[in-house]
Amino acid sequence: MQDLTVTLVQTELYWENIQANLSELEEKLWSVQDNADLIVLPEMFNTGFTMNAPTLAEPMNLTTTKWMKQMAAQKQAVICGSFIVKEKDNFYNRFLWVTPEGQVRYYDKRHLFRMAKEHETFSMGKEKLIVELKGWKVCPLVCYDLRFPVWSRNVKNEYDILLYVANWPAARQSAWNTLLPARAVENLCYTIGVNRCGEDGKGIAYQGDSRIDDFYGNNLLHLGKEESISTFEFDKEKLEKYRQKFPAYLDADRFEID
Repeated sequence: MQDLTVTLVQTELYWENIQANLSELEEKLWSVQDNADLIVLPEMFNTGFTMNAPTLAEPMNLTTTKWMKQMAAQKQAVICGSFIVKEKDNFYNRFLWVTPEGQVRYYDKRHLFRMAKEHETFSMGKEKLIVELKGWKVCPLVCYDLRFPVWSRNVKNEYDILLYVANWPAARQSAWNTLLPARAVENLCYTIGVNRCGEDGKGIAYQGDSRIDDFYGNNLLHLGKEESISTFEFDKEKLEKYRQKFPAYLDADRFEID
């Protein structure tokens, strides 16, 4: 069993300015001296949470994907986060998982935030993604997905870490700080939540609170309200011992998702 080192990047974002965000994030990543296995960026890290998909969307393997591949290779770490992708006539809020070797896996956000009319602009994802890194299995989800526990259910311990990237507004921060430890407890896993901070182009405030919680619901890392980059090492042995001692997953209800 190997430990896993993860770096959380909580940052302000330039509104709808892809090049400015990529340049700023590149500087931030080069300032990180820790040898991380995984580096996590927020939701829509290259634009902010915008519905201006027709102008800002990219096809796969263009500017942002190539940047992620370059940074993953240079940092020798997996880089992940979401941005707007266009496929044929559809737009997706797409989470990319990019390895140092250039392999790309992706997950399309399933639960689209209708209060911002995200569901009118973007197409809904239909499949979960579980990726493996150093013997750890990670299930990535995006922002509003956090409110829907059925979609994140850890069936037969299929993952060890539940990972959320977000642009979660300060006005609803109590829900963020409540639901992340709840997901960890109910799924017998660790949770990571990486949120942005600052204010976007619509005047919406974000207070960060990027965090890591364990299967007891204990908070292990909390980044506060300002820009911050922090690295944490996960202990697989502690997780395995807890699952053996308290195998609640054996009594989970069976269900299927349409």
